[in-house]
Amino acid sequence: MLVAAAVCPCPPLLVPEVAAGAAPELDPARAACADALGVLAAARPDILVVVGPAGPAGRGRHPQGTPGSFRGFGVDVSVRLGPATGAADGRALPPSLAVAAWLLESTGWASAPIEGLGVGEPLEPERCAETGRELGARAGRVALLVMGDASARRSLKAPGYLDERAAPFDAEAARALGAADVSALRALDAGSAAGLMAAGRAPWQVLAGAAEGAGLTGALLYDDAPYGVGYLVATWS
Repeated sequence: MLVAAAVCPCPPLLVPEVAAGAAPELDPARAACADALGVLAAARPDILVVVGPAGPAGRGRHPQGTPGSFRGFGVDVSVRLGPATGAADGRALPPSLAVAAWLLESTGWASAPIEGLGVGEPLEPERCAETGRELGARAGRVALLVMGDASARRSLKAPGYLDERAAPFDAEAARALGAADVSALRALDAGSAAGLMAAGRAPWQVLAGAAEGAGLTGALLYDDAPYGVGYLVATWS
């Protein structure tokens, strides 16, 4: 059963070496992520599953110990999803899970075994929910670290330019995540999310499936759109 979840954004800019001179601008987001991971540790899960958006090469399961890096973003920083176990399958972590691994390393996670799951951004809402139900049944006490950004069209300088639909979409996502509103998360429209470049939609709907019947309450820790991209941090416990 799902006993706790943390929702964090997944821009590589969270890694200070990637952000370089702009690193201090995301200090509040990093602090909120650290607080969210503290909620996961306090829940004493039997297993932590990290869920994040991934392209075709990064989809599917990533065992504990899977490596990742940020060399593709111009810095020689390597990470690993928990301690090495010999179970890694030769694939590297997709960027969203590499950011999660960096967050876990930076906070000294040692509370439970870890595995990762890369989710395709086009995955249908019902399939997301089914995946979440399967994750929730993995152990007696399951925790999820759910990585994903809101829209990338919040300003003229945003990666996808300004779209007037972006702010309302993000506001509803923030409300649903802060309230642990499973029904509202499941109702997020996949087509709208894709048009707004909201990579977190599928992982959030996996969370919704995992949380069905768990009776968790939510808290929104961070809600901002630096660089025109919506970043949300929330906890469910």
